[in-house]
Amino acid sequence: MNIQFSKYYFSLFILLFITEVVIALYIHDNFIRPYFGDVLVVILIYCFVLSFLKVSKIQTAICVLLFVFGIELSQYFNLVGYLGLQKFKLANIVMGNSFAVEDLVCYVFGIGFVVLVEKISSIKKSLPR
Repeated sequence: MNIQFSKYYFSLFILLFITEVVIALYIHDNFIRPYFGDVLVVILIYCFVLSFLKVSKIQTAICVLLFVFGIELSQYFNLVGYLGLQKFKLANIVMGNSFAVEDLVCYVFGIGFVVLVEKISSIKKSLPR
């Protein structure tokens, strides 16, 4: 694992972060916010990691998926409540407080999208020009 700053992934991270903030603040529907936001969040985390680390993209995708599954699992077991952090807004935002199987599906779609885009990108780069 090498530490290396990537303007490309950091730019994507910033764009996705702004998109997530806009969704959180201004979109209160039954699709974009709960589902599309969850798809985007795994892509955001993936881009954040690759902004600073030069690591395997597939391993990064798997680690991000395991990380968000862990967060979701902590929601299932009410870890925020168990640790006595339910009064802290930041803990509720970061760790969440409601488990949903649909979230897991969204995370898989998001990581699947990332893997597909990265695969297409690597194929395009390997083609002769």
